[in-house]
Amino acid sequence: MLHSATLKFLKSLKKNNNKAWFDLHRNDYENAKADFSNFIQVVIAKYGKKDTTISHLKTKDCMFRINRDVRFSKDKSPYKTNMGAYINRGEKKSIFGGYYFHCEPGKSFTGGGLWMPMPPELNKVRQEIDYNLKDFKSILGSKKFKSVYNDLSRSKEYILTRVPKGYEPSNPAAEYLKLKSFVALTNLKDSDLESEDLVNKTIKAFEALQPLIEFVNEALE
Repeated sequence: MLHSATLKFLKSLKKNNNKAWFDLHRNDYENAKADFSNFIQVVIAKYGKKDTTISHLKTKDCMFRINRDVRFSKDKSPYKTNMGAYINRGEKKSIFGGYYFHCEPGKSFTGGGLWMPMPPELNKVRQEIDYNLKDFKSILGSKKFKSVYNDLSRSKEYILTRVPKGYEPSNPAAEYLKLKSFVALTNLKDSDLESEDLVNKTIKAFEALQPLIEFVNEALE
C-alpha cells in the first residue's frame, strides 16, 4: 500500500506546481518518493520470482524523475503531478517491453507493454504479429488477460489510419499492424492505492500481462 501522505502531496503539488512551493515542501516530496520507491521495490522482489528478467532491478532503474522537460512544451509547469515506474528487463530507457505503474490521484493505473517504439523495433513486432497471429490473438483472448485489461489500448495516438507500408489491407492481422503501441492498462482507484491489497492487485495485473511482454520482447531479440 501507499501512504495517504503520498497522495496528499501529489494533490497539493497539482494545485501548487511551482518551484517556490516545491522547495518549501521538499521534505514531503522526499517522503513521498521514498514511499513510492519502497512499494515498487516490494513489487519487483515479489514478481521477480515469476519473471526473473526483472529480478535484478532496483527502483532507481525504474522510477522517473518528477521534473518535467519543458523545453518543447507550451505547459511550463516544472513538475509532474504523478510518480511512475517502468519495470523493464533493460531498465526504463531500454527498447524492451515491460510493466508500468502510474500513481496520480484520480488517474492511477497499472499495466504496461511496449509504448511507442522506434521504427526498427516497431517493424520487428509487426513482423512477429504477422508471422504468429494465432499466438498473439491467443494471448489477448486469454481469460486472465481479458479479466484484467479486456483489450489493448486503442487510443487514437496509438493507431494508424491505414495498414503500414509492406502489408495489404486484407491482412488478417491488419487491426494489430496499425498499432504504434502495444500496451494494456487497468485503472486504479485512490482507495486501491491505500489498500493493503495493492501489491497483490499489481502482481495480478502483471501476471496477466507477462505473455504479451514475452511476445514483444522475443520479437525485439
